[in-house]
Amino acid sequence: MVMITVVGTTHQTFAQETPQQKKEMKKTNSFDNPLLAEFQGPYGGVPAFDKMNLDHLRPAMEKGMELHLEEIEKIANNPQPPTFENTIEAMERAGKPLTRTFTYYGIWGSNLSSPEFRAIQTEMAPKISEFSSKISQNKKLFERIKKVYEDSQANPLPYDQQRVVHLIYENFALDGANLDEAAKKRYAEINMELSKLYTKFSNNVLADEENYVVFLEKEQLDGLPESFIKAAAKAAEDRDMKGKYAITNTRSSMDPFLTYSTERELREKVWNNYYSRGDNEDEFDNNKIISQILKLRDERVELMGYDNYAEWRLQNRMAKDPETAMQLMEAVWPAALARVKEEVADMQALADAENAGIKIAPWDYRYYAEKVRKDKYDLDSDEVKQYLQLDNLTQALFFTAGELFNFNFEPVPAGSVPVFHEDVNVWEVTDKTTGEHIGLWYLDPYARQGKRSGAWATTYRSHTTYDGKETVLASNNSNFVKPAPGEPALISWDDAETFFHEFGHALHFLASNVKYPTLNSGVRDYTEFQSQLLERWLSTDRVIDQFLLHHETGEPIPAELVEKIKKASTFNQGFGTTEFLASALMDMKYHTTDPEKIDPKTFEKETLKALNMPEEIVMRHRSPHFGHVFSGEGYATGYYGYLWADVLTSDAAEAFAESPGGFYDKDVAAKLVEFLFAPRNAMDPAEAYRKFRGRDATINALMRDRGFPVPEENKNKENKK
Repeated sequence: MVMITVVGTTHQTFAQETPQQKKEMKKTNSFDNPLLAEFQGPYGGVPAFDKMNLDHLRPAMEKGMELHLEEIEKIANNPQPPTFENTIEAMERAGKPLTRTFTYYGIWGSNLSSPEFRAIQTEMAPKISEFSSKISQNKKLFERIKKVYEDSQANPLPYDQQRVVHLIYENFALDGANLDEAAKKRYAEINMELSKLYTKFSNNVLADEENYVVFLEKEQLDGLPESFIKAAAKAAEDRDMKGKYAITNTRSSMDPFLTYSTERELREKVWNNYYSRGDNEDEFDNNKIISQILKLRDERVELMGYDNYAEWRLQNRMAKDPETAMQLMEAVWPAALARVKEEVADMQALADAENAGIKIAPWDYRYYAEKVRKDKYDLDSDEVKQYLQLDNLTQALFFTAGELFNFNFEPVPAGSVPVFHEDVNVWEVTDKTTGEHIGLWYLDPYARQGKRSGAWATTYRSHTTYDGKETVLASNNSNFVKPAPGEPALISWDDAETFFHEFGHALHFLASNVKYPTLNSGVRDYTEFQSQLLERWLSTDRVIDQFLLHHETGEPIPAELVEKIKKASTFNQGFGTTEFLASALMDMKYHTTDPEKIDPKTFEKETLKALNMPEEIVMRHRSPHFGHVFSGEGYATGYYGYLWADVLTSDAAEAFAESPGGFYDKDVAAKLVEFLFAPRNAMDPAEAYRKFRGRDATINALMRDRGFPVPEENKNKENKK
């Protein structure tokens, strides 16, 4: 998941200051607020994470917004005729102090949240929305943008400038810039109301993740791996419950517990805690908030003449419309359901053979799936985990980046770069051949209180060259269970894939060669493609042989165990595909249905029933904690994008597999970087993929990857160039 700090508008600015702006920054710095100040120190300057103080946040944000609006007013009221340089490029250059402040705001929001921060966040959310509306609804500004856009249609600019103009004009138009004054006023009011609801939704989920912890006694640990037990003991001790074992309400804790614990009643309790986040009929319940969000989104797009939110949102995505996205999901859904039936039958047969006297329930799925995996493939996930040491996997990331991108990663000297938590480490990224500095990579790997769940990637600074070269500051953030002191961090195969996935986002940031800041933006159903593709290198022989080493003996993973992993690669695809697709389909259904007819609890239940959702599986993200969709707008009607990206991923992976050098083929890797990573949004994604592959992607490779039958009507498509 790519995490983007959103100021409120869909266009953002990342650039170096002009001499005049540097003079302005000196004035800003006279306020002695480190959150507004230019990044200082080595590597082109780095965030002053060591100077973060919540007392600085509110005044920095308010001053940053004030300064940005002053710059916007100067652009809007420029007496000279609008040009690319005095309008579009000037906008790209504006707002740097605020952008820096939002770097720190994002850290507090995602990595270091606290009740004190949440109070500031709640207060500032509507102010940020109001600020954004003042830009997106600035009539004079939009008139200038529109004139540059129209002129560029008649007399095209250089390709990258043309793309910037197109994206900025499109973003303003989508944000209601063409509305009349009354409609603009209501549009801004809706955005402000939504900003409050998004903040409340997100904080409610975080509260439930913090408030629901299951503490175990020693006799309740049967079946759990030793490494997990030690980590659970440390988690309990951190919560002043020394001598007990804490199962926290995060996926990284829930998932292994449900996989290995023999205590069925405890599995049910942990399962219920996790899947009822935001749905406990208390002060943190999100169901009413969902209803309000859906109604406001619908009202807002109605102002612009759209039938529903999905129609508005998808027009600048690869899918273009909700019907196309639904067609993809509906093509895969039946095969996924059929596979679930097979998986449940295997699990039930095994439970019956053990005289368990149960019917497989959702809290049994992972537990019995693991038993079936051992029975069918003689594959023990905990045995595999002994070879998946986080430090070694980090080196595997660096190796992959070196082979494909010619990048080198070296740890920066201790203390030379400020970090926001002792768990964070930093590496310098350089070109292996020239030694040229490319950027820094920050890694924050472990779960802790105040850190939101999941895994994500973000940037503190993006690559641009139009105003002097800016190097990249990229970050990956995970929620692995922190090991006990002196113990290695061992993770599951799924977590290792996620680690590679998020690093794919970081490589997308680091490989950027775009000139203008706006071109670092992404197309939501495309930005997950690059990261999903990078997952494939985890299972390549060169990574396996060098980095999957036993944490005690240092011996490489045995060939027979690797063979078992590969044979089991399509195992449990029914579960994985169905839990994901249920969430993606629900997202689309929510946003193509009249919200007046939606009560979230009832709607979720009835929609899943109509889809024939297996009762043994629950949505990956149930509605009350579906943060992708309801804590902001980045993935709203866009959750399907992971599947869309996976179609591209499977197809692109076959391009490597078919090449002479396999996954390390230099020619294919060069095309990968040139067309799929370096351009970011400087090139239309569909065009970029065709340049890489020589044709459009088909669904066939995806179906093969998951062990599903390829639809007959698709079998000839991939041969057409």
